[in-house]
Amino acid sequence: MFSLFFFYEGQIPVLVALLKCPQAAAMNRILPFFSLTVVLTHLFSPVLAQDEPATPSVEKVPGGEKPAVEATDFIRIDENEQFARLQTSITGYHKGDVTVDLIGAVHIADKKYYEILNASFAKYDALLFEMVGGENINQKEAARQEQQGGDLQTNLLRGMVEGMSRFLKLSSQVQMIDYSAKNFVHADLTAKQFAKKQDAKGESLLSFAMSAAQQAQNEGVEQPSPAKLFAALLSGDSNMLKLEMMKNLGNGDDQITALAGDNVIIGDRNAKCIRVLRKQVKKGRKTIGVFYGAAHNPDLEARLLKMGYTKGGQEWLTAWDVPKKAKIPRKGEEKEAESPEKRESALEAK
Repeated sequence: MFSLFFFYEGQIPVLVALLKCPQAAAMNRILPFFSLTVVLTHLFSPVLAQDEPATPSVEKVPGGEKPAVEATDFIRIDENEQFARLQTSITGYHKGDVTVDLIGAVHIADKKYYEILNASFAKYDALLFEMVGGENINQKEAARQEQQGGDLQTNLLRGMVEGMSRFLKLSSQVQMIDYSAKNFVHADLTAKQFAKKQDAKGESLLSFAMSAAQQAQNEGVEQPSPAKLFAALLSGDSNMLKLEMMKNLGNGDDQITALAGDNVIIGDRNAKCIRVLRKQVKKGRKTIGVFYGAAHNPDLEARLLKMGYTKGGQEWLTAWDVPKKAKIPRKGEEKEAESPEKRESALEAK
């Protein structure tokens, strides 16, 4: 039953295999593999060409806050008793008459989040974007041919992103962002460059994600509850699962910062981005946006500061807006809390 459920909902092979185990064993094993899924989908935007560009929204990007003096947060959780919101930032940096905005992204989010981003991108002279193999994204036929191929880890990751977006009832970045915009500039490795560099360093998405998950454990980062994950997956409760996922994503940039450096997924890709940024500045571009996964931004910020840029203001956008439910009664307690209308009707009947 479990394997058919996940084949239909998400086609996430790891979770399908886990849920073939007895319930107790599965609960104990879900957490590390769940963390792995979160890290991969948080970090990496696979090639997934869209047939038609998304229609830009006219909604204005909300105002922001001044960043703290200490290490910059690029992703956070805004939470109270009624809701929890996963938010990413747009952080500005200035050098002379050049302004660079680091636009943090999560690769699956509410549709409104991507509509706001699409609208905000129009103001930039150049919008640098991440996507391994995305150099042909504006050439639909070339991108479609590229999409049909791909190695095992890229195809698996693509399936994970698609599956997670469906299960969580969220939209996918590559389907919502208008990559056909004239100011978009590819600022990432080609698929061949990425594969070649990984082979040279003996690196893989799996090994990197496992290192990130281990780093989170070493730093005592709050982890999702295996019991709640299991319950959410079996019930199909997307909001419950999102609330648990936030515990990983809200600390994603801190976890990845410790792993940045001589690796392909963060270090080499960010280095390529900075090279493209320098070229755009030489071309006379004054307002530049860098649209990369939020986990890349601590390292990108360090590179910008080293180049002489000064950090400016910061705005926050809500990627996930998740309502919180009332506490669910345990088995044997009251079956379901009645609504005020039902209670009133019952009293009138008496």
